[in-house]
Amino acid sequence: MRTKIIATIGPASDSPEVLTRLIRNGVRIFRLNFSHGNASMFTDLIALLRRLEQEHGVPLTLLQDLSGPKIRIGELRQGTLNLDKGDRVVLGPPGAEMVRDLPFIPFDNPPILESLEKGDKVVLSDGVMQFVITESLPLGAFEMECQNTGILTSRKGLALPGKPVNLPAMTDKDKKDLRDGLALGVDACALSYVQTPEDILTAKAIIAEHGKNIPVVAKLERQNAVDRLDEILAVTDVVMVARGDLGVECPLPMLPAMQKRIIRACNRAAKPVIVATQMLLSMVSNPAPTRAETTDVANAVLDGADCVMLSEETAMGSYPVETVKFMVEIARQAEQIHFEERKLLPPAEEKGTPDFLAYSACLLAEKTEADAIVSHSMSGASARMISARRPRQIIYGLTPDQEALRGLNFSWGVRPETVDTNLSGHLERAEHFIEGCPVITPGSSVVITAGQPKPGEKSRGTNLVKIYHK
Repeated sequence: MRTKIIATIGPASDSPEVLTRLIRNGVRIFRLNFSHGNASMFTDLIALLRRLEQEHGVPLTLLQDLSGPKIRIGELRQGTLNLDKGDRVVLGPPGAEMVRDLPFIPFDNPPILESLEKGDKVVLSDGVMQFVITESLPLGAFEMECQNTGILTSRKGLALPGKPVNLPAMTDKDKKDLRDGLALGVDACALSYVQTPEDILTAKAIIAEHGKNIPVVAKLERQNAVDRLDEILAVTDVVMVARGDLGVECPLPMLPAMQKRIIRACNRAAKPVIVATQMLLSMVSNPAPTRAETTDVANAVLDGADCVMLSEETAMGSYPVETVKFMVEIARQAEQIHFEERKLLPPAEEKGTPDFLAYSACLLAEKTEADAIVSHSMSGASARMISARRPRQIIYGLTPDQEALRGLNFSWGVRPETVDTNLSGHLERAEHFIEGCPVITPGSSVVITAGQPKPGEKSRGTNLVKIYHK
């Protein structure tokens, strides 16, 4: 299977036994959700995963998911509100309860309140409850009309579809969590509610301060982030299509097309892309997914997703291992359709030499019916570019750099491998790996890409494509 699976760890999956089964079934990226705690909660878990990494002999990527500036209402005095379509409520800061004799929703966020105006849409509880502001009231409060029937409880998220929210993606908690996570040894961080390229650069600056170079995942959850996708792609390492909050921000009928466009842009930029949220949600409590869910996962793979992510399914569901097994098989079947229908596509004309070398390697592998592609690079960039072309062959990404090694787990079809640094030449390292790899059998043809410098010169990147016969 070429598609990568990300599993969120929670009470259902944090035992050595379950984690071992997840690894054996192909999970290589584990998501640590910092929305529900801080670094101290993950110390033992990270140590356990590193031990399992050694036992299984495969690189595991620990993805720290930062909580971001989640906007929430306060505690409802009644505990819950049962609302019907057409009901009116008041949204406002503490102290504004008495401005009108209506149910009161406390919301203490002055910058957001100051931006509201009549006619704005307000969505609560991940889209479950929808309102329209009908009137501005004293003390910074607003009257709203309910647009549907439902139940509202305390501390639910608030979103303003179509309205820019000028809050930085990294809160003080996120900055502390990232620093603590780096100290614990996380391999990547996901930034929630990204809106601008500067959000990504803020995280990268903190990472650089700690002498690290781990990938940053830009979670696209707001419309204005999608509007600036090209700028964000220029600075981020990975993109996540976070369909939960994004589905609140934009009309739901637009979401499938938006997902496809985001994935297409990431593929063109050779940046790995993750599709997330409610992929096999019914398996939280059922041993098999719905037909719609299986189609959703398959379509994400066919769209070009590098990774598909499980959240509640593995964190708190009753069937975490079974969910992964279903996802593996769905992805495997979708990949067969991909290989039957899709042809190698050349890079865009404005792309540079590295992109065309990667394409040449894939084309050579296809025309010669090679058994594998082996790509050696220090940063892993060459393997990612090859991955973006979606060749039929497995891509072995060789690197001596441990950060680059674990970063390659995000790329479709790439198997990260550590190389023998006792050998100085990159080509020599690649050939040595092929000779020692038991999966590549004698008589196999392998396409190699490497950065082979002239004697006495430092490598300047990939400059060689070669067919090697084992």
